[in-house]
Amino acid sequence: MKLGIDFGTTRIVAASADRGNYPLVGFEAPDGQVREWFPPLVAIRGDERRFGWNAWAVQGNRGWTVLRSLKRLLKRAGPTTRLDLAGCTLPVMELASELLTAFRQQLRQASTLSLDRSEPLEVMIGVPANANSNQRFLTAEAFRGAGFHVLGMLNEPSAASVEFGHRERVQRKGQPRRSLLVYDLGGGTFDVSLVEMQDDTHTVVASAGLPDLGGDDFDEILSNLALETAGFADERPSLTDAESFRLLEECQERKESLNPNTRRIVVDLERVREGWGEVSIAVAPYYERCRPLVERTVEVVEKLLASDPGQSIETLYVTGGGSELPAVARVLKETFGRAVRRSAYMRSATALGLAINADASSGYVLRDRFERNFGVWREADHGRDVAFDPIFPCGVELPRRGAPPLRVVRSYRAVHNIGHFRYVEAAHIGEDGQPSGDLTLWDDIQFPFDPDLRGSVDLMLVDVSRNGDGAGWEVEEEYSCDASGIVKVTIWNRAAGYHREYKLGHWSISAPPAAEAVALKPGRGQRHTQSRGNT
Repeated sequence: MKLGIDFGTTRIVAASADRGNYPLVGFEAPDGQVREWFPPLVAIRGDERRFGWNAWAVQGNRGWTVLRSLKRLLKRAGPTTRLDLAGCTLPVMELASELLTAFRQQLRQASTLSLDRSEPLEVMIGVPANANSNQRFLTAEAFRGAGFHVLGMLNEPSAASVEFGHRERVQRKGQPRRSLLVYDLGGGTFDVSLVEMQDDTHTVVASAGLPDLGGDDFDEILSNLALETAGFADERPSLTDAESFRLLEECQERKESLNPNTRRIVVDLERVREGWGEVSIAVAPYYERCRPLVERTVEVVEKLLASDPGQSIETLYVTGGGSELPAVARVLKETFGRAVRRSAYMRSATALGLAINADASSGYVLRDRFERNFGVWREADHGRDVAFDPIFPCGVELPRRGAPPLRVVRSYRAVHNIGHFRYVEAAHIGEDGQPSGDLTLWDDIQFPFDPDLRGSVDLMLVDVSRNGDGAGWEVEEEYSCDASGIVKVTIWNRAAGYHREYKLGHWSISAPPAAEAVALKPGRGQRHTQSRGNT
């Protein structure tokens, strides 16, 4: 069975490939209803853990702490990252794999899929367009650890463009090339992609996004406004983890029930704490507080369009659960007018596009690209300076699924005993060739050029020195990037015939592991404050 799975911040949505049809998968919820999504929730009480609907069922029970939005943690996590939650320190990677294991069991036992017991689940996974190599690798590993066979990954707006193209396939056949701008505002991230479409070939021209903006933030705004209106704003710091969860869940439900004709929002604070009752809020001030966040997304869109002024945009295709907020449509209409078109599948367009792409018989060809500049800082001018070497520049086309990975080789003679590699992903490269703007520092790898050091456990303890005879060692770096955007490097000492392979992310540093910790602060479903150690 081939599936497309949108591992969202607030919902996991799946669609199957069934003989040219791509139905959404329904899941049996505890109330007996069938819903076309699975909640990515984790509930903790002591040594007990529950996931998905089982976590949903205990959200109000004493002693249970429920975590929302696990996906947001993955973009800064490594395999050793641990989460401080409910007095416990838990591995984020382990929680993600266990959550997806529960999801896989739900697919087999309590969904609308008809599966044979031994039938493998082959999946295409969606990731944010701005996801770094680390996040892509961790997401794939979590699915593999849960028992899925991962066919590949697609950027979420790219998958949504495939869904759009599939629905208009008959009308578009034989038409000239045209451009589609996919505006994807989900629960935790915002992405926008410019896609050129010609029959069944979709080419991603450029992408941009905001990794920390989504529907979760609209929930947070409503929760603050509700407490302020009810006179309980000072009580926010005193909320327990369970109360904070219930507050955000209540606000999410109220937000998702809004329509363009809604004038007031009634938030049931009694659900949060006994005796707090209900509070009624005018919708206008809520939208005004949300507007600056929506305008930030518009700024990203306008900047992307300005970078390619030759493109004529026929349609701005709006997807993602966060885009359902009426204030989003209002701002987009003010800015882009009649080009705005809301998807008929706001929360499921990505999963549908992934399922279509998973189906080899669908005939679609998607040409996606590197969305950031990936490279390494190297020493220059005999160690007095550093220079950035772009290994995979922004805009380089990723290989198609099933095709060989991209390959880049660097060869040179090393005159020092140890090589120090500092890997970086950057949104922009300045005129001086150095990274600028949004910058993500990843691996800090040390490789023993000197064969006498290849057995050293911790090269950090070894002094860096020049080779005594000045001849140096013949070194080769081979970089590969697959269709999912995951980068690996193999570094060789060719003369001595040994090498080391690294999957680039937080885990490749050669010092002994020291776990990272991600701490939750009151009032949010998940946090982004963390201390980083060597891994």
